[in-house]
Amino acid sequence: MSKTSEAVVQAARNLVQGLSVLAFGEPVHTVYNPLEYAWEAHRQYLDRFATGPKKVLFLGMNPGPWGMAQSGVPFGEIQAVREFLKIDARIGKPPSEHPKRPILGLDCKRSEVSGKRMWGLFQERFGTPKEFFAEHFVANYCPLVFMDSGARNLTPDKLPAQQTAVMFQRCDEHLATLIGILKPKYLVGVGQFAEHCLLRVSKSGGFAQKSTSGAEPVKILRILHPSPASPAANRGWSAAVEKTLVEQGIWGEKTTKRS
Repeated sequence: MSKTSEAVVQAARNLVQGLSVLAFGEPVHTVYNPLEYAWEAHRQYLDRFATGPKKVLFLGMNPGPWGMAQSGVPFGEIQAVREFLKIDARIGKPPSEHPKRPILGLDCKRSEVSGKRMWGLFQERFGTPKEFFAEHFVANYCPLVFMDSGARNLTPDKLPAQQTAVMFQRCDEHLATLIGILKPKYLVGVGQFAEHCLLRVSKSGGFAQKSTSGAEPVKILRILHPSPASPAANRGWSAAVEKTLVEQGIWGEKTTKRS
């Protein structure tokens, strides 16, 4: 384990501890924290890929029910986790499991479209995890999964403010720590919510004024969220995101690597 990944692992442990004492009421019925029951897989992800400073940090909102909730990996669509990232770890069970959203771990047969699109693009462009993670890292702002009584997914931005104030504070602290450790030059929000989190944390932490490496200011931008609930994402998500990243100077026009 590198010193960088060791620091990122410790930051994740601190986040787990800070969130474990929180309680949520209606409309929340069930809460999953994959950083607890899927910690082995999550730690494997951090140990392998958070090994040094990064040029780009991609930030999502929170785990999807068929992605990170099952695998412990951000945007962790099962096939991508097993075949591209080569992560293989024991996945446990949350203390309270909703019967309509069982945790099957890496044996889950459902595919999460958002994760399939995200990791599919990275694999197509970079070919191998080593090439992608040399300069990039992918994280989620909040590790918790929220469901109502019918197992409908509830995103953090839709929860009552009085229930999320402390949670957002602790997630902000973790994000600031992660930025400080990885020292990215580009902070990329996957969707509007994540972009707003990056803007808020970067402003309060001073990252927006200067880069964490002391050179140029950190640049914050947003890419289209890959959710199938977005009509725009269903009309060529990969091409749209690649275009954004090339236009922003993050990716080059002629450096594409095909697997």
